[in-house]
Amino acid sequence: MQIKPLRDNVWVKRLQTESKTAGGIIIPDTAKEKPMEGEVLAVGEGARNKDGDLIPVSVKVGDRIVFGKWAGTEIDQDHIVMKEQDILGIVVKA
Repeated sequence: MQIKPLRDNVWVKRLQTESKTAGGIIIPDTAKEKPMEGEVLAVGEGARNKDGDLIPVSVKVGDRIVFGKWAGTEIDQDHIVMKEQDILGIVVKA
């Protein structure tokens, strides 16, 4: 499936979390929380301000982001479309 987000929407693929704890306990799928990290797959062109000027989206395709637990609209189990304002930050490699 290919989606082209409109305006300031972003299409994100959730990143899978570890299914084993540090102590070696395996966590079943039913007990896992949905990950709040994802990779940006596509972005819209941006939003318009009151004057009609285009404000581009701050993230780009390939960025790893962190978002709120209830952010966006789920397309399927692994994909979400969300507003740029729902993104809490970009993960920066050290």
